[in-house]
Formats: sequence, C-alpha cells, structure tokens
Amino acid sequence: MAILGDFGTTWTKLLDTDTGERRVIATRDAAAHGQRADIATGHNARRRAPRHVNELIALAQGGQRLIEEPELLVLDVGSRDVKYIHLRDGELLGMDWTATCGALTGFTLELLGNYYGIDYAAVEPSTKSVPVTCGVLGMEQLFELVSEGVPVEEAVARFARGIAMNAYRFIGEPKQFCLSGGMCENRLFHRSFPEEVEVRLLGRYVLVEGLIPELTEDGRATK
Repeated sequence: MAILGDFGTTWTKLLDTDTGERRVIATRDAAAHGQRADIATGHNARRRAPRHVNELIALAQGGQRLIEEPELLVLDVGSRDVKYIHLRDGELLGMDWTATCGALTGFTLELLGNYYGIDYAAVEPSTKSVPVTCGVLGMEQLFELVSEGVPVEEAVARFARGIAMNAYRFIGEPKQFCLSGGMCENRLFHRSFPEEVEVRLLGRYVLVEGLIPELTEDGRATK
C-alpha cells in the first residue's frame, strides 16, 4: 500500500491507503520527524517523496473524484498560494496559480487569528471590506481601523472579506464554485464571499485525494 501526502508550506496532509487514516500535521513537524510519502504534491513534496505530482493536476483529479458533475470549478486557498481549475465534461476551460502576494492567501488570516486570539467560528462576516492589494499593507490598514476604534472582530472580518473578494475575482466571479484547503475550516472566510454565490466546501484533502489515481490497480505507488 502507499502513503500519499500534500506537503504544503504550513500544513501537511497525509493519507494511509492501507488503513484509510488521514492526518494533518504542521509541515515543520513533518520535516523534523523525517515524514515521507510514496507519492506527494505540494510546495515541499520534492524533498519528501520519490514521486512528485503537480498541484494543479492533483487538484483537478481530486475535484473530479469528489464532485461527480459535468462542470467543476475548484478554488484552492493555501498558506502560500492560490490556484484553481475549471473543467467541463473533462475538458479544461481554465486554470491559474498565483504565489506572488499574500493578498489572496490564508496565511495572513492565520497570523491575525493567532495574534488576536480570534475564534473565526464566532465572528460574523462584514458587508465592508479592506481593499487588500498586499497582505502586509492590508494588515496595516486593519491595525489602523483598530486604532480608530473599530472592534477587532469587525476589522478582521473586513480583512477576510477583502481576501475573499480577491480570490473571487481571481476565479472570474462565478455563481458557484468549490473551495479546497484549510480555509474550508475558517467559517468567517467562506462566509465572506458574496451572499448570492454558492460555495461548496471540499475540505483539506482534495489534493491528497487527487493522488489516488496515480496508484496501480493493487493500490501501490507507480514509479
């Protein structure tokens, strides 16, 4: 059998195809303990497995395994990058990938949550947004709002909506799409997209799921 892994910048997702066990561990801990996989994807995959699969391929294959519909648009929001694939009847309609700025990524929200001790499940989304053209500058605007007396939860909610709207425009402002990655577990983030848009949550294991087609029929890793 095989260990499949998505070795992201901050978090590593693992699947043991023998037992079906799924785990999420900090990537720094995975590195410290020499965690390896038989097939891997993600930013740190080349150092952790003998076989590496491109993240967009893993995203597409994982989305197709989880959603049995003719048309599929999956947005994956990671700590370091944001990417999407758009398929219709198995034909690629579009894809893109950006890792140039924290204006779209989840890492800035994670930092703010830790800094302020925020429970994102308890924060209501805001109708206003911080125009996040840069993750660092966006945080400066957030701190300025707090200094002006805006409650921390409201300021962070505006920041979350700014990131969500950036991601929404990045994928072409569709009426519905699927969200992949750790931000599926951030209730504030996935409720910060426009209310009229249907957001389907696929969870953190989409890319790992996309590695399963790379196995042989007997469940072993291909070379």
